[in-house]
Amino acid sequence: MEDQTVISPSQGSATRRDFIKRVIAGGAVAYSAGYLFRNSVIADSSGSRAGERLVTLNVNGRSRPVDVLKQETLAMTLRYKLGLTGTKLGCDRAECGACTVLIDDVPRYSCSVLTHTVRGKKIQTIEGLAAPDGRLHPVQQAVVDEQGFQCAFCMSGFIMATVGYLKKKPNPTRSELAHGISGNLCRCCDYNKILNALMRATEYAQRT
Repeated sequence: MEDQTVISPSQGSATRRDFIKRVIAGGAVAYSAGYLFRNSVIADSSGSRAGERLVTLNVNGRSRPVDVLKQETLAMTLRYKLGLTGTKLGCDRAECGACTVLIDDVPRYSCSVLTHTVRGKKIQTIEGLAAPDGRLHPVQQAVVDEQGFQCAFCMSGFIMATVGYLKKKPNPTRSELAHGISGNLCRCCDYNKILNALMRATEYAQRT
């Protein structure tokens, strides 16, 4: 009879999660390498191959030094070099909004922003929304309370777009908010529930 290792549920869950994260990270590195170099090897003016350059980014209030390629997008840098996987890559062509982050408080598709162009700017991802004590941002809390998403792949993009929009217009009508975040798409198409949650977020934000 073969030996079987018994692992507690909590231990097994953590182990599987770590294993899956390593597998995904390995695959992401391989994919990103092919993505970045699929057209050609870029040469600089001296004729040598352009390599990585060290830049310092202001991400979620912290200075983060990171080596980036000239053609590297912010989404790739955030996910695969800084480990901020809350920023999702969906269409990778500035259409779905899953990769939305705030750059100087303005929602931007990070898949269409080159990393080296945001040096000196303030970048905020969904990991940087909660308070230091763990208290969720009003938009995050409203999404939890209203259970506004199904698969939630698009959720972080919607949240970041809403946070950015509410900075500009803190008390929108439902139609104004729908228009303000219309650059974000949901594959599950449950927009009514999403808007319910995000309108609840405007109420929460006004109380803080």
